Amino acid sequence: MNTTLLTPPAAPAQYFQKGLGLKALAQDLLERDYHSHVVDYLRAHNFMLQIAGMEIHLAQEFGFCYGVDRAVEYAYQARSKFPERRIFLTGEIIHNPHVNARMLEMGIGFLSGEYKNGIGIESLKPEDVVILPAFGVTVAEFKQLAEAGCVLVDTTCGSVLNVWKRVEQYAREGFTSVIHGKYHHEETKATSSQAMKYPHGHYLIVRNMEETAALCDFIVGQSSREKIMQRFVNAISAGFDPDLHLQKIGVANQTTMLSSESLAIAGRLKKAMLEKHGATGVATNFRTFDTICSATQDRQDAIIKMLTANQLDVMIVIGGYNSSNTTHLAALASQYTKTYHIDDPRCMINPEFIRHKPYGQTEQVETHDWLPAGMVKIGLTAGASTPNNKIGEAIACLARLREHDVNEWLKV
Repeated sequence: MNTTLLTPPAAPAQYFQKGLGLKALAQDLLERDYHSHVVDYLRAHNFMLQIAGMEIHLAQEFGFCYGVDRAVEYAYQARSKFPERRIFLTGEIIHNPHVNARMLEMGIGFLSGEYKNGIGIESLKPEDVVILPAFGVTVAEFKQLAEAGCVLVDTTCGSVLNVWKRVEQYAREGFTSVIHGKYHHEETKATSSQAMKYPHGHYLIVRNMEETAALCDFIVGQSSREKIMQRFVNAISAGFDPDLHLQKIGVANQTTMLSSESLAIAGRLKKAMLEKHGATGVATNFRTFDTICSATQDRQDAIIKMLTANQLDVMIVIGGYNSSNTTHLAALASQYTKTYHIDDPRCMINPEFIRHKPYGQTEQVETHDWLPAGMVKIGLTAGASTPNNKIGEAIACLARLREHDVNEWLKV
């Protein structure tokens, strides 16, 4: 087995991975843009507020995680350090429309995605500054950026880097990475590219337990090569051959997936490999590690704790519709009570109408009679890419629906 690392990307001319020396300034700006006195009040009062016939409960872990906070902070530092230079993000810095809109207001452009405005990587100049998002970028993108000679500010989350190390190790030792994730998600694209650093590195991406079951059927000889190639056509490495590349597998996952599902997928794959190789052979042909990030796990645990401790009538989950961790919080909550995933507090139009995106659906919908009359218990949480000011705005909006001003109520 040839485990030689393919030619690594050239080192960038200027590369910032641990900040740009302007942390205090950036923190002041972040406080200005994203702080919420309303959220502070709930933190200080057992994460609960009673107002206008409503009992509002806030999950004890919510909103910006360390990795997201760091990524946004580095963007603010970059803008302050290079006030006269063109600055770009490779794509969305995080999956939150308000934060991405703020980047545009700060004069930070986007090289791809819905916020792009004409300029791509091919148009970069050495004096330009490029920010790599919390999800990271693919090996090929990093190489292209380094060769352009521009300044790179790398905000890739440490939890993502840990998964990359695991996938690279699998490839180096001859294992195919089976990644629980969404093949179109930026993080999973970046992670899967790590497997391709080695000549014999390969990957396959499974979205859920249904796809895992189909893969396991092939592993134990109950499905055909053609079915696997057809089902995973968009989720496998170039040159993938299931007959060869599913002999030895290592499991990893997109860090923001549902933890319980990732663990179940790993267990199902291990069972299939045990059936194929026996108790002795599975030890040398199968590997797995839980690579869900702690912040994702904490937010999932917190919402379950809140839902099981309180009989909530309604659950509101705030965050971008393309935010994986937010979507999974909504999925968890929907198992317990009526749940609405909104991307902005303004989606709560009035007590009769709310715009939201149901879990598993692709489009936003409008639901009638969503807020019960009389005394109501409402749960609230936010994905790891949602800033505190949006959480505070949601609480203020709920109060307004009952004709109260939360700021007057709290005297803030």
